[in-house]
Amino acid sequence: MRAILPSRLPALLLVLSSAFASTAHSAPATYTGEAPVTSQSEGERAEALKTALAGVVTRLSGDPGLLARSDVAQAVATASRDVLQYQYRRDVVNDPGAPPRAALTLVAEFDSGAVDAMMARLGVLGAGPTAAIDATPGESRLWISGIRSAGDYARVVGYLSRHALLRGVQPQEARGDGLLVQVRTSAGLHAFLELVPGEGVLRVASASPPVDGIDATLMLSP
Repeated sequence: MRAILPSRLPALLLVLSSAFASTAHSAPATYTGEAPVTSQSEGERAEALKTALAGVVTRLSGDPGLLARSDVAQAVATASRDVLQYQYRRDVVNDPGAPPRAALTLVAEFDSGAVDAMMARLGVLGAGPTAAIDATPGESRLWISGIRSAGDYARVVGYLSRHALLRGVQPQEARGDGLLVQVRTSAGLHAFLELVPGEGVLRVASASPPVDGIDATLMLSP
């Protein structure tokens, strides 16, 4: 923390803090899931919505085997209840040794609040297949080190602002190669920290640092 802050970073902190102010006060409304389809028929759409929601649940939990649980499978089967909107995307796929072909994908937006509530009710969000979690929303202060450039800063703030479990992100102080950020979690700080290692942007240095006013310390991954 004794390193000198790059000269452009303080000004950038002010600019990007303003740019992300709306994120600090508004929650992401949706989680996005996708599923391949062969047509836009109603029957195939119903199954594709389940597949899309299953992808969201797997991504949030970090547990690919979670869908083998009957209660999770039953919850995913009600995907149409939580979908806010959907659309179809056409892509051109180039397979080696084969001519280009068209591929159709259903892209669904699910109500993040409903999905969060379902995950918390099942006791699986970010905690593996058997452990219960603290799903209580709250505010936490994170110290993130390893920020040595404007690009690093944008990478960290962008990641936090888009994270599925964070409902508010407010940079507060930049010092040396570190950044102090206040975040508002939708399912408890522990659930967020459980997901961090597998997402490749940050690493958890300490989930309970002995520093007043700091709830966790993290480091930017190379």
